[in-house]
Amino acid sequence: MTLNRRTFLGATGVVAAGLSAPMVLAQGRPRVVVVGGGAGGATAARYIAKDSKGEIDVTLIEPSRTYYTCFFSNLYLGGFQELSDIAHSYGTLAAEYGINVVHDWAVGVDRDAKTVSLAGGGSVPYDKLILSPGIDFVDGAVEGWDVSAQNKMPHAYKAGSQTELLKAQIMAMPEGGTFAMVAPPNPYRCPPGPYERVSMVAHVLKANNPTAKIIVADPKPKFSKMALFQEGWANNYEGMVDWIGEDFGGGNVSVNPDAMMVTIDGEETKVDVCNVIPAMKAGRIAEMAGVTDGNWAPVNAADMSSKADPDIYVLGDASQQGDMPKSGFSANSQAKVCANAVRGALTGSKVFPAKFSNTCWSLIDTDDGVKVGATYEATPEKIAKVDGFISQTGEDADLRKATYEESLGWYAGITSDMFG
Repeated sequence: MTLNRRTFLGATGVVAAGLSAPMVLAQGRPRVVVVGGGAGGATAARYIAKDSKGEIDVTLIEPSRTYYTCFFSNLYLGGFQELSDIAHSYGTLAAEYGINVVHDWAVGVDRDAKTVSLAGGGSVPYDKLILSPGIDFVDGAVEGWDVSAQNKMPHAYKAGSQTELLKAQIMAMPEGGTFAMVAPPNPYRCPPGPYERVSMVAHVLKANNPTAKIIVADPKPKFSKMALFQEGWANNYEGMVDWIGEDFGGGNVSVNPDAMMVTIDGEETKVDVCNVIPAMKAGRIAEMAGVTDGNWAPVNAADMSSKADPDIYVLGDASQQGDMPKSGFSANSQAKVCANAVRGALTGSKVFPAKFSNTCWSLIDTDDGVKVGATYEATPEKIAKVDGFISQTGEDADLRKATYEESLGWYAGITSDMFG
């Protein structure tokens, strides 16, 4: 009996009797179950269904009927996007690709029986299971904060209602008020990147509340695109952003949500809005499945299969794969490699060598876009970086505008790739 069976939560009942019947639902076809409908899961489900041309029965388990992308959610905070612009449905995946979309929570995995249990009752059988659950937060990562405080001090790291709440709080700040962010330690999901978020908050405050202040308490001594962001803050939001890194006590932070107080290295500050972004770990279903080691789920670079179970694959933020960042672009790239490998394993179709890429765009101010990216290859040890690129400080306005416009094209492309 394995760990996942001990943590198996599946309820029985009439739904279970129907969903658990082996091979009947798939009419003899191999069955793939995908948990999580984001950049990793939705892409994997679509590619397996599309490329197998009906040879594989695909079920996608995702609790949300409307999916809000983490990428571009910061632009909603900044006023560059509407919430409806980052909202997507699963209707096309079901109608045009024949994917069985189940809007429920996956609450357990029985690796012996090869079933996924659902919060609503019942279980779904699989031959191959793909987990792409995103992130959860490490308990106790920020002293004084847990998820019960998320309505007073939102994380807004799972896009949707939390993002709406944070924007409403920002817009309601008093004149000359203080916005505080508790930034996460490495590794963390990005987007929504903390420093792009600082930029977008500053953009809104500059227009609506120009005497407001932003404090960033950061446990890290440096961060991705640091020189670019600090240049942008100095050029566009002079005197507004106070970044407090590890060397100045940024890692010694506690919060009091009831009093709206942030304490940094012993110094208390009353704030009006506090965006707490705690340390992260793989979404809980990965732990329930028994495929995590510490906070993340180790995978084989060639196909994203779990090192704990060859019939389980882990994509995106939840995976421990090597050099790739935890981004939507990364998850989408990994999903295509995984989909090709799973289809090959189940149908005997050709499996191509794994290749991965990533680009992360950030908006600092109107038409002021920057980016960082790389290509990667699978090695026996990990997904390894081959080469990379990054925007440079001092770039001219036309180049920065072109970079931002490039990101808009990418967004249209990746969401089409995910949802059809």
